[in-house]
Amino acid sequence: MSTRPGLRPRTLLAVVILLGLAVTGGLSVPRLSTQDVQAQAPSQTPQEREALKYAHDLSLAFQQATKTIAPAVVNIVSTQRVEVPQRRRSRLRTPRGFEDFFGGDDFFERFFGPQDRSRRFREWRGQGSGLIVRPDGYIITNNHVVAEADEIQVKLANGREYEAEVVGTDEETDLAVIRIDATDLVPAVFGDSDAIQVGQWVLAVGNPFGYDHTVTAGIVSAKGRSGLGVAIYENFIQTDAAINPGNSGGPLVNLHGEVIGINTAITTRTGGSMGIGFAIPSNMARSVMDSILDSGQVVRGWLGVQMAELTHDGADSAGFKGTTGVVIDQVMPDSPAEKAGLEKDDIITEFDGKSIGNMNELRNAVAQTAPETTVELTLFRQGKQRTVRVTLGDLAKAGGHTWESFDQLGVTVYTLTPEIARRLGVRSGQGVIVSAVQEGSVAARVGLKPSDIILGFGDTEVRNLDDFRQAMQEFDPDEGIHVILQRGGTTIDLRVQ
Repeated sequence: MSTRPGLRPRTLLAVVILLGLAVTGGLSVPRLSTQDVQAQAPSQTPQEREALKYAHDLSLAFQQATKTIAPAVVNIVSTQRVEVPQRRRSRLRTPRGFEDFFGGDDFFERFFGPQDRSRRFREWRGQGSGLIVRPDGYIITNNHVVAEADEIQVKLANGREYEAEVVGTDEETDLAVIRIDATDLVPAVFGDSDAIQVGQWVLAVGNPFGYDHTVTAGIVSAKGRSGLGVAIYENFIQTDAAINPGNSGGPLVNLHGEVIGINTAITTRTGGSMGIGFAIPSNMARSVMDSILDSGQVVRGWLGVQMAELTHDGADSAGFKGTTGVVIDQVMPDSPAEKAGLEKDDIITEFDGKSIGNMNELRNAVAQTAPETTVELTLFRQGKQRTVRVTLGDLAKAGGHTWESFDQLGVTVYTLTPEIARRLGVRSGQGVIVSAVQEGSVAARVGLKPSDIILGFGDTEVRNLDDFRQAMQEFDPDEGIHVILQRGGTTIDLRVQ
């Protein structure tokens, strides 16, 4: 098992991506008929037999869902060859007294070659799961299962093995598409992850610890989980179906055998399942997969706003009831939002007919919508509800992803694009902008405010979002906080021990 860079244990509680070490094995489930159940317990009351019948019917549903999804689940073994640093071996030295004759200690190296340049490699093998999505060999899995792999081996449910190639990856959602040279495969059927309900039964299928086609049952524990630090775009389904290392990339399915999630991570104190697993919703996975298959890369929509969470105080001051929605903190120049007439302090409540509860939901909704798509936004402005039509832009052409939340500090920050830099009178490529500060967070206690430009954090100079992300990986609030920022043209050095 490996942990994703940037995930740090918090009092031994860690979010773990589910890439397991390769081992072998298998599991099977015996079938039991209703007559068998009754024959084994002839003295039971009618009520007890009726209860057993319901339990048996549920068991049959589990078996049918397993039969439906099983042919589409594959075992993936990725191999990475890493060069192992070698200890410098002793050089052949010129015998004492003969230095002038042999021309110094490099005589032997000139004639026999360098004595310390042998190279050795070590193979690192990880195991995960995948899901056949097309009959001609296309498979979806997690990016961390195949990232940086030199070789990828895929084993089908029927035991056939193939070497796979990577078609495309998306680190920002931790998804990847690979392909094997095979035909007439049985693809999975995707369900609608937006339609799932907390409490409904689900099955997780995969290869935990290498045990092929293991099936575990549980319920949907929660929806819309984010802030795990596993990916940039997070909207996880939480489940208590047992998920362990090696399940990564395998499906979470409903009782119809339809895929409603891609198993990705767990929260654990032991490294194994503790009843808190996370799956990427199937609608998000399908959007990323389709984009990769269509264009070889992931294309995302762009709205062009900086957002802030809607607080009780903010809602009261705006005359808005509740805190379900997102506040526009800033509209980027020449963005789709500006062209559509969106304004600072607008409260967005719906995106193309779907209710928006927080910044993460709006960000994911925009990202999963293709550029040049015209959508309707429902918003609240100056005491009235309005509807605005917006044609989304291309996020890649806008300079890549522009915002990210960091719950360990309690801030959302944005990339300082050239347009924003000109507007604020600062140099492009110098820092990240604070968009929102969570109430009661570490950032709030330190005194960070929206529109601050963070130039340095800890020992890291912050020039862009990647630098800030690296600083967050090393962040330990128990060791104090040091932030260098620009606020209103003034540079401020904040230190809190």
